Amino acid sequence: MADERILVIEDAKNIAELVKYNLEREGYKVTVCARGDEGLDKAFKDSPDLIVLDLMLPGMDGIDICKAVRASDKIGSTPILMLTAKGEEMDKVLGLELGADDYMTKPFSPKELVARVKAILRRLKAKTTRKTHRVGELEMDTERHLVSVKGNRVSLTHKEFNLLKILIETHGRVLSRDYLLSRVWGYEESLDIETRTVDMHIGQLRKKLKSEAHRILTVKNEGYRFDDEV
Repeated sequence: MADERILVIEDAKNIAELVKYNLEREGYKVTVCARGDEGLDKAFKDSPDLIVLDLMLPGMDGIDICKAVRASDKIGSTPILMLTAKGEEMDKVLGLELGADDYMTKPFSPKELVARVKAILRRLKAKTTRKTHRVGELEMDTERHLVSVKGNRVSLTHKEFNLLKILIETHGRVLSRDYLLSRVWGYEESLDIETRTVDMHIGQLRKKLKSEAHRILTVKNEGYRFDDEV
């Protein structure tokens, strides 16, 4: 049985109860908060293994909660599954760009919800083996979710961290924008998310890496690769 702790931040009582019931059937320990501000406080207090987050909430909306979580040193790497009644593509892209790991539109199948949760937590477990990468003056600790340049801490969003990790671990191989979308955002290449999303994150990542930014190379008409030569 699973023993991961899941925080559900959802104000619709029937949906919150449905999510709680189906996740508890799988053995997960589930806590529900109906207000956004209370949910964020609970996330900081309990450091859950996963947050199931509604977009429209009283007190504080899901977008601001997602921003606050990703900006935190304590819970910044906590995976987030976003729920929303809206179906517009812009809402989906915004959620993903802010660092949501997956996205479901209401109404949804409880079976699919459980499958998505399991997939996210499997990916999380696969990342828990400690590994430190050192290239030039850049150092990345994938277990502690830390990056530094010249010994100075670099604050990265969840997506920026995962982009850098994949680039480093593929040892100089050229990675297409579609591949990066699939690996970092967890969606298949066929999903209609604009590849400019990758370019935007790469641009921000380069700014934050400063003297080590030159290691992320743009390969014209192909994508990006990481130069690990000293």
